[in-house]
Amino acid sequence: MAKIRSIYQHGVFRPLEPVDRPEGCRVQLRILQVEGVEPVQDLDAIHRVMNERFNSGETDVAARHNEHLP
Repeated sequence: MAKIRSIYQHGVFRPLEPVDRPEGCRVQLRILQVEGVEPVQDLDAIHRVMNERFNSGETDVAARHNEHLP
């Protein structure tokens, strides 16, 4: 399996070095790592929501699964 470093720009993955593949061939991509992007996580907010739901006493939480979506 080839490893090809690429950059994602304007909806397209563009290789950063020459690629030994025929023009127009189809490939399947598997993203193993995203470089230079730090995920934003507010773990305190996540834990607050989880604790609120856990301590609610409600047994059918699936019925309200979209409640905390923006």
